[in-house]
Parts: sequence; C-alpha cells; structure tokens
Amino acid sequence: LSTATVSGRATHQIVGGPPGLAEDIYRRIKVDLGVADAAPVVDGYATALELDRQPLRILGVDLFAEPPFRAYLCGGRTAMDLRAFTRFLTSPDAILLAGATAQRHHLSEGDRITLRIGERRFTMTIVGILQAGDESSRSALDGVGIVDISTAQELFNMQGRLSRIDLIADERTQAGRETLERISKILPLDASIVKPQSRNQSVESLADAFELNLTALSLLALVVGMFLIYNTITFSVVQRRPLFGTLRSLGVTQGEIFGLVLFETAVLGTAGAVLGLGLGIVLGRGAVTLVTRTINDLYYVVTVRDINIAPFTLAKGFGLGMGAAVIAALAPAYEATSVPPVSVMQRSSIEGRVRRLLPVVATSGVLLAILGAAMLLLTADLVVNLGGIFGVVVGLALVSPLATVWLISALRPVAKKAAGIVGNLAAGSIITSISRTSIAIASLMIAVSVIIGLQTMINSFRIAVQNWLDATLIADIYISPPSDGVNNSQNILDAGLPGELKAINGVAAVTTLRRVSISYSAGDATSLPASSTAWEAAELLVVHAETSRQAASFVWTDGDPNTVWQQMLNQDEVQVSEPFANKHGINREHNLLTLQTDQGSRIFRVAAVYYDYASNQGIILMRRELYDRYWNDPRISSIAVYLTPQSRPESGKVVEQMRRKLAGRDIVITANAQLRANALAVFDRTFAITGALNLLATAVAFVGVLSALMALQVERTRELGVLRANGMTLGQVWRMTLLETGLMGATSGLLSMPTGFLLALILIYIINLRSFGWTIRMDLQWSTFAQAMLIAIASALLAGIYPMLRLGRLQIANAVRQE
Repeated sequence: LSTATVSGRATHQIVGGPPGLAEDIYRRIKVDLGVADAAPVVDGYATALELDRQPLRILGVDLFAEPPFRAYLCGGRTAMDLRAFTRFLTSPDAILLAGATAQRHHLSEGDRITLRIGERRFTMTIVGILQAGDESSRSALDGVGIVDISTAQELFNMQGRLSRIDLIADERTQAGRETLERISKILPLDASIVKPQSRNQSVESLADAFELNLTALSLLALVVGMFLIYNTITFSVVQRRPLFGTLRSLGVTQGEIFGLVLFETAVLGTAGAVLGLGLGIVLGRGAVTLVTRTINDLYYVVTVRDINIAPFTLAKGFGLGMGAAVIAALAPAYEATSVPPVSVMQRSSIEGRVRRLLPVVATSGVLLAILGAAMLLLTADLVVNLGGIFGVVVGLALVSPLATVWLISALRPVAKKAAGIVGNLAAGSIITSISRTSIAIASLMIAVSVIIGLQTMINSFRIAVQNWLDATLIADIYISPPSDGVNNSQNILDAGLPGELKAINGVAAVTTLRRVSISYSAGDATSLPASSTAWEAAELLVVHAETSRQAASFVWTDGDPNTVWQQMLNQDEVQVSEPFANKHGINREHNLLTLQTDQGSRIFRVAAVYYDYASNQGIILMRRELYDRYWNDPRISSIAVYLTPQSRPESGKVVEQMRRKLAGRDIVITANAQLRANALAVFDRTFAITGALNLLATAVAFVGVLSALMALQVERTRELGVLRANGMTLGQVWRMTLLETGLMGATSGLLSMPTGFLLALILIYIINLRSFGWTIRMDLQWSTFAQAMLIAIASALLAGIYPMLRLGRLQIANAVRQE
C-alpha cells in the first residue's frame, strides 16, 4: 500500500541507472515537449534517530507538479494547510510527517528530528503534520517523510539528479502513446520507461514464497487441530452413547441424531472461531514484529507497526474454523448413528468394523501419498507442491493405524515380559481401542514429523550458510555505513576512506564493494526499446579487489576461480548467484544477459555461477574495472580490509585503532567474527515464526492425545471396574495407563521418523530449491530424531496424568453396575 501510495496516480515512470537521472531530462520533458503531467521525484531511506531509529522513507517532491499525482499533498482531506505549505517551500530543513507517525512518537509541528543517511546526519524541522482522511491513507503514509525535492537532493547527495520522473499517459489513447514515444526519443541511453504497477508487483513478489510457506505451516497446524476436534466430539459422543441408544429406542431417527451432533459442533465451532479471531488479532500484533524484521533483513524496507484487519481475513478465518470443526465432526456424528440401539453399549462391534477397515484406509493413504509425490515431481508450481506435501503427510497418517497395530503387536511380548500382565493389558488395549488410539497417534505423529522435517531443513540450511560464510567472509574487518534496510544503494562511504585505511599499521589490502540496482533482461535484448516491459530489476554487486584472495571468497559451482576471475577483467563477463541462475535458467548454453548501462544496453556473458545465500532473488557479480567502463558511478557501498599475517591474531586492536582514527565518522566497523554472528542472527530471526508454529502444532497434538485418553477412559470404565474388583491395585492401574500412553508416544515417535525424513527431503530438495533457488545438502543429526522421540513420549505421558488422577476417584460398584 505504501509503495502504491508513493507512486500515486502515475501510469509510467522514467528511471535511470545507479546515479539516477539528470534533472535536465525533466526540463526537456516539461518545456521542450510540453508534457504537463510529469513530476520529478527523489526517493530514498534514512534512519530517523528520534523515531526509535526506524527507517523513514524520504519522498522529495515538487509541490507545483504534484496535484495530478499525489492528492494527499495538494488536495483532499489529507492536504496540509497554507502555513505548512509556505514553511515547506521556504525552509531548507523542512519535513512533513504523517499524523500516525508523529502521534506514535509524541512529535508535533516545530519539533526537530535527526536523519542519518550513510555517514552523514541532518537535522530536520517538522513544519506540518499530514492528517489522513481514512484508514487506508493513514496506513500508507505511516513511515514516510516528505521534503522539497531540492532538500532531498541535498540529503542523498544527488545535486542535479533525480530518482525518477512520474508520468501520466494513457496508452489506450493515441495521444498517450504519442507522448510516450516522444519522451522515449529524448531519453539518454541509461534511462528507461517502466510501469509503476510492474515495479509494485516486483516488490510484492519478493515475499510471495515467504508468505506462501507461512500459510502452509498455518494450515498444517489447522490440520492437526482437526484431529483435536475429532477427539473432542468423539469424547462427547462416547459420554452420551447410552442416551443416544435410548433416543433411538424411542424412535429418534439416525438423521436426527446426526443433525444433533453436527448442530452442537457448529455451536461450539462458532464460539471457538469467534474466540480464535480475537486470539488471532492478539497473536498478529506480536507476529507482525517478527515478520517485519525478517522482511527488512531479506527483502525490502518496511515500517509496519500496526496490523491491518481486513474483513475478508476475519471471514476467511471464521470460515476455516467452522469448516474444520464440521468436517472433523462428521465421523463421530456418523458413529453416533451407525450402531443399532440393541448394540449401542457394545463397543467391540465398532472396533471390529474399524479393524476390518484398516487395510482399506492404509491403501487409501498409500494412494494419497503417491498422488502427493506426483504433485511434487511433475510440476514446479509452488502451490501444487505444497498441496503435494499435504498429500504425502496426510497419506502417511492414514497408513499409521495399520502400522500401529503391527508395531504394537510386535512390542506386546516385550511389554509382557517387562511388566507382566500389566504390560500385556496396556499393549492390548491400544489395539482393541484402535479407533480411538490411532487418531491420537496420527495427530501426534504429524506434529512430531513436522518438527523433524523442519528442524532437519533448518539445521542443514544453517550449516550450509555457515560453510558459505567461512568461504565468503575471508577479510578480517568490514566497514559499512549504518544500514537503513536491505540493499540500499544510497548508503555510501567517503571515496577517500580506502586510502585512509591503507595507511593504518597492519592493513595489508583493501577491497571495495558497490551494491546497486540495475535493469536487465535475460538473453540478447539489445534491440528492446527503453520502455519495454521485458526489463527487470536486479541487484548488481561490484567488487574491486587489489588482491587475488578475493577470488577465494566465492564458492564456484564450475570452473577454476582464479581463471574465471582474471577473465572477467578483460572481457564483458559477469557471474551470477545460484538463485539468479535457477530463476532464469542460466547454464552453459544459455549464458547471456543484457544490462542497461550508462552507455545503453550491453550484452554480458555469464562466466560462472556461484553459491550465495544472501538473496533469494539472485545477484549479478561484476569486477569494478568493468563497471567503470560502462557506468559513471565511482561511489562505494562497503569495504573489506585484509590484515597482515602478523596483525591478524590481534585484529581487535586494529579495529580499536581504526575506530580512534575514524572517530566522529558515522560508519560501522565490524570484525569478521562479529559479522558472521550477525549473519547467523538474521538467519535465526528468519525462522522464529517457524518455531512458533511448530510449538503450536505440538501443543494441539498434546491436547488431542489427552482427549483421546479421556474418551478411552469413559469407554473402559466398566472394564477398569472389573479389573479393580478382581484385585488389581490402583498402582497397577496407574502403571498400565502410564505404559499405555508411553507406548502410544513411542509409536508416534517411531512412525514420525520416516515421515519427517521424507518431509525434510521434500523441503530441502524441492520446496526450498523452487522457492528460493538455493542448493542445500541434507545434514541429518541424531539429536533431531532423539529430541522428536522425547517430545512424542513426553507429550503422551503428560497427557495421561489427568486421566490417571480421575482413575483414583473411580467407584468400583458404580463402574460394574448394569441395568
């Protein structure tokens, strides 16, 4: 919303290379061509120190050109008053803030804030507060600061340059097409015309895979929750089986009882869904902080603090809750109606039918798992792939009841030998009550298998990142400007800083890096016009290495590093990261890229592909000498410093020496170990939500086991009463129940291991590769499987505590009484 609001009503935008556009282009469009609907813009990010050091998007505009584009500045309910308008034009340090931003930080007109951009700081005066007229505008303007365009040029060191020029031209009309054609003829070689909606879609697509995976994990938690609902309704049906038998005897039809159970479920589901909406809003307020941090780490700068509660989101949540409840209750509702009144008290008749159905259910599960595997292997569509994961996991869950019977039958002699008749009864009760125990085991198996799969994927990913960091971060010290967000090319360092660093005792060599956003097209696209939609935005990493050691910082997938690195100096060659290559199908046969340079479009050959985990959108790598040949951009974004062998053991002292020499400069000096730790901290933050969803699924499965054990206890009341009447002590009953729950947990843990292993294979070699383009080698750790088994057994044992406490209050006479 913020991106679209900043674009305003512009239908097209003129953008240039890394240095921006010469402002004379705007003069020619307005004066020479007479285009009225054109507005200059300087756009960038700064860190606002008084705003909790949050990134603030700075929008530099010309108010006299703004009315057709952004109504919140020059008209409508969000417009500023005349006094603010005058001060905005006459004060060189004037800035406008949105009302929501100012209110949150207790700021008002006349207050001053400090903006940090790269190494420089600027003190700005708030001359006006934009009061949004509606919730949509309030959300869109939050986190945006608006300044005069000349002020923005000073802030971002872009004197005489523009970030872009906004246009309004309707391509559906002859006049609009002619306007765009006339403009394209006067544009320099480094400029192109793009559509804002395509750029906005590019921004949105960055996090699509991230959002889709979170949705899949949430739905998986809902699937586990359906097992809980099933057990809950089953417990309710079991408690009232005599009542249902009596009603049937008095003439109540099966359909009426079926409707009764579903109606009760709908009432409970409504209450649960309403409570779930409230809890979801509360959880959302906490989760938005984690997600925002991850988006800032990986994709682009956002300043989201509030949650946007769309009516459709609430309706969708309510519908999912109600639908899950009713679907999960169908089987218990049918069970309540399917037994004739004469045998309503005979649980054995139900269990006998269930055991006869186990081979059919298992066969259906195998077929569903095969269908899921086909969905994973035969298409690269991520939505279909995630559906395939559900097919595999749910299919294996359907196989688990038959596997449980086989496994417990094999363990029964062991249990009898270890615990005597108590062990024999415990194992036997799991089989004789398979309709109840299998659901609890299956729900716990799914939750634990997800833990195994995700933990294996995360551990493998983390080890791959650690190995990559070991190979990439070979410099001893890294220097960068303070970061306002990811990949901000406006954060630059002083051009004289490398020379100052070389003069410090102990410094052996210095490597400079520049990160910029450029336009590119796969293949030979030199004939494409500047306004072609085939151009996409990519991140270009420019490296100037004074030592051959820099070549060793890349883990090459093909070819000798030093040979390829040297070839790049003399030829128009680049390298691309693995995600970029996977995204565009770059290989030895298809290895051409067309880049928009300051001298027009140029073709570059991809000499090699290298492993990289810094961006799932991919990076183009180029040597500085080649970059200077085609771009007029001498700026640098960061510096890597190599120390002499004698100074390396005492790198901390060199860092302190640098900080003393560069005191007063707003730069970040980070030692190798600290940068590696920071990178891994970003990695861990990325998967914080995943861990929370894991915990949620396990908690739901735990309650599912509890409700299953409660239902079993109600059904076996007479059986337990007979055992107590025949001399079984309360301690023996407790041991039997404890052993029974332990066997259920151990069975869940054992069945979850192959399921979790398959899930890890799918996540690592299919979902991860297709979502992000990264190759990861699976790293299996015994501790992951041991932890999963421990969680399964502990969850089952804890779930058995309350049923065991209820056994202590069992009245033997009441338990064995029959009408």
